[in-house]
Amino acid sequence: MNLDTPAVNDARGGQARPGLAARAWRTVRSSRAAALGLAIVAVHVAVALLAPLLTSYDPIVGDASRALLGPSGDHWAGTDQYGRDVLARVLYGGRYALGVSLTATLLTIALGTVLGCATALRGGLLDDVLMRVLDAVLSVPGLLALLVIVTALGSGPAVIVLAVAVVFVPQVVRVVRGAALAVVPADYVTAARARGESTWSVLHREVLPNITNVVCVEFAMRASWVVLLISSLSFLGFGANPPTPDWGLMVSENRTAITVVPMASLAPIIALATLVVGLNLAADGLSKAWGVDRIREGS
Repeated sequence: MNLDTPAVNDARGGQARPGLAARAWRTVRSSRAAALGLAIVAVHVAVALLAPLLTSYDPIVGDASRALLGPSGDHWAGTDQYGRDVLARVLYGGRYALGVSLTATLLTIALGTVLGCATALRGGLLDDVLMRVLDAVLSVPGLLALLVIVTALGSGPAVIVLAVAVVFVPQVVRVVRGAALAVVPADYVTAARARGESTWSVLHREVLPNITNVVCVEFAMRASWVVLLISSLSFLGFGANPPTPDWGLMVSENRTAITVVPMASLAPIIALATLVVGLNLAADGLSKAWGVDRIREGS
């Protein structure tokens, strides 16, 4: 792991480092993969926010008399079996995919980062017990765990966010803990402990700023998996409820008519694929530029 981001200031005799935003901007300028990935994600975000301006069709209300139409001047991507405009549903589907996935990823990264740093900092019994519990959770396949949770609690957005956090927090904890273990023995952490600073103070002032690179890369990579997992849930009928415009649900609803109106299934697939590719490119570009070895950190 590259520790070029320590929270060492001049008062402690360290050298001042540029902030995360400045480092990220330099990385984007120097890494084509990161720049391309972030550009793709930015386009998806812009399209989702501007969806009402980009189409005049309602993504939910259909017209049975215009069902299963091919691409035309009125409907650029055709209509589905319920007569709903496919392009409108794809555009609005980005809102659901990005909204739920971003919320779930933020919660996952926040919980995983705090727990990972705390276990690395405190060690001892807390580390042993928590890691064994997380190992038990990781032994259950992620999709199976999600299906059990949404079956028991329902398939609302809040339940899906909670389910994703349960599935992915253990993996984030392992990655962040591995990065934090390399920081904990540092002199400035030892000095902070000797000054009598609280665990939380040491965590957010000394440890966390030094593993920001790892956390950012983990966020980008985890977001791509979350998007895929949530879409898979919708495809299987355990995610978004009809007639919600959701990419996974769109593929599920229109797969039987793929030979008649292929765009009804291909359009959401293309949207999902480009978003996942963008997130992965961003994660890979940032990882290489910042020297973050995710495999080693998670070991």
